[in-house]
Amino acid sequence: MKENTKTNPIRIDLNQFKLHIDLKKRIELTLHFNSPSRRFYLSLIAFVVNEMKRLGKVTSIPLEGHHALLALLNESVGGSAGSSNEENLLPRIYRKWKDALPNLEEAPLFRVLGRTKKYDEGDGKAYSFTDPEKDNWANLFEYIGSNEKVRLKFAIDKIGLNLCDVDIVYEDSVNGDAWDRFLLSLKTEVEKTPETKPIQSVSEIHEPPVSLPIQQRTGLRSRYRWIALIAMVVMIVGAATWAIWEFTLKPALTKKASIDRMAFPLPDKPSIAVLAFTNMSGDPKDDLFGDGLADGIINALSKSEHLFVIARISSFTYKGKPVPVKQVAEEMGVRYVIEGSVQREGERVRITVQLIDAVAGHHLFSERYDRDLKSIMDLQDEVAMKVLTAVRVKLTTGEGARISGKGTKNLDAFLKVLQASEQQTGTLNKERVQRSMQLAEEAIALDPEYAHAYSVLGAAHLALVAIGASESPGESLRRSLELGKKAVALDEFNATAHANLAFTYIYLRELNKAMEEAEKGVSLNPNSAHAYWALGSVLAYAGRSQEAFPILQKCLRLSPIPVHSQVLVFLASYYRNLGQYEEAIATYKKVFRLYGPDHSMAHLGLAGCYAMMGRENEARAEAAEVMRIDPKFSVEWFMKNFPVDQASKDRLTEALLKAGLK
Repeated sequence: MKENTKTNPIRIDLNQFKLHIDLKKRIELTLHFNSPSRRFYLSLIAFVVNEMKRLGKVTSIPLEGHHALLALLNESVGGSAGSSNEENLLPRIYRKWKDALPNLEEAPLFRVLGRTKKYDEGDGKAYSFTDPEKDNWANLFEYIGSNEKVRLKFAIDKIGLNLCDVDIVYEDSVNGDAWDRFLLSLKTEVEKTPETKPIQSVSEIHEPPVSLPIQQRTGLRSRYRWIALIAMVVMIVGAATWAIWEFTLKPALTKKASIDRMAFPLPDKPSIAVLAFTNMSGDPKDDLFGDGLADGIINALSKSEHLFVIARISSFTYKGKPVPVKQVAEEMGVRYVIEGSVQREGERVRITVQLIDAVAGHHLFSERYDRDLKSIMDLQDEVAMKVLTAVRVKLTTGEGARISGKGTKNLDAFLKVLQASEQQTGTLNKERVQRSMQLAEEAIALDPEYAHAYSVLGAAHLALVAIGASESPGESLRRSLELGKKAVALDEFNATAHANLAFTYIYLRELNKAMEEAEKGVSLNPNSAHAYWALGSVLAYAGRSQEAFPILQKCLRLSPIPVHSQVLVFLASYYRNLGQYEEAIATYKKVFRLYGPDHSMAHLGLAGCYAMMGRENEARAEAAEVMRIDPKFSVEWFMKNFPVDQASKDRLTEALLKAGLK
């Protein structure tokens, strides 16, 4: 068994449905959950512990978003002892956990094993527990909420333990692997078709050896032929069914991702990374077509607050690389991975899409779609809805409308906007921005009602100002504002349009309006790293760095490859202002790894850090890099636009002057 060498104080055994507790000198007993209803509640304890281990902290776990899992436990482990309807199951759990589970002495939901009765205790007598034992036991259970909103906690912190002191055991696995294998075994049982009355074989039919007339014997032989024929048909159908299952329907296995090796803790909701689709056509021009499909699926899924979706800029870093799904899941910190391929032939296209549970190591579905190009834009929403169903997420009517969105039905316009957006990523220059503007304008000509095209065009005008390439910054900002307002007027549910408009308002120094647009973007798309980046930027420029910090961390979690280098620059500046210089230096250096060595803001930040630490030689070396990249740099000019309080400005100014900058 894959266990630690030591035995932990609490052990949840899902093989025998026993809970072992050994708190030295305080309480030592084994509880047997020996009925379907009781097994259900031990499974529930294991679920709560597993969720806490996944989050990395002892906390209450909300049950509302896990109804499908609770129903599975109720119907399989619990033997359907009660209704699985949400309005019935959640109140039942709340009442039992609240009123019965903490009651050790009466043991309503388990049988106490491994305790010695006192000499005067006969059969039928309750086991006696000391008051400290009762207190330790009662402290393990904590409930928050009501019949409708149930939050449960296995409160090991209240008895002086931590998550490392608890093990979940199933078969030969421990903790996360044990829980996943336990659930997989339940799902396998549920998927088995229950047999009706067994078919009796010919050998089991016993007829008395009597002499029959010739005509009757002929009829009997005919009957045997029919029986033999039916048996043969059953065998053929059975073999065919097995073949179909084995080669098409059986969940494909893949190497499991390890929760322990994930770069980030798994979110408390289904988490997904959508990879760029593989181009099977052989024509490089169709790469964009596959990217567009994957991008559309990301946009649709990310609008659901019940999912956690990695941003395109991060998941597309694996494009063209033979990277295992296991690696993607571990590096992005997600449970599910979507991969697919496209093969275009003239006006027809074949798309395959696979949803993989990387932690369990199998496919949840694998679909093939053969479509006309004219109808391909509807496929993104169709795939998104299938994914939501597979991971057991239900949408309200309003959420369903948001996921579909307006978008465009014009494939060429969609692809042009996708190209235009790509021109605005990475290192910007005037030529790339102008190319982006041209593509966005072409998309608008194809579909004048395409909101996202106006937003991308507005962002391009703003980019000219940002890189100092605009011949008339005032006119560029005016045009950016006009296009941004047009975009949100055409599609008020477009989170990216609101986020882009927020950046325009930042440059216009209208921070209240910028805040309103950024907050709107986050509310419309709770998975938009771009919207969080906009909100974090507004807060930073408003001098509210303490509020900006967690927002930018959220942005970085949704997109481990940052949506913009300034996300890291702001975070590093925050560390520096707190005096956490090593954290700041490491973050600035990450900018170089991701965006190259000529990032002047990262060199400037390092110059300030080193000067504040008294490392003058390194500070002067970084200052020299700033002047090499931007010979016109001025400390005075920079400080006019630096979004921090005056005390921080004064401190940084002193450090930069000390580093040799003017």
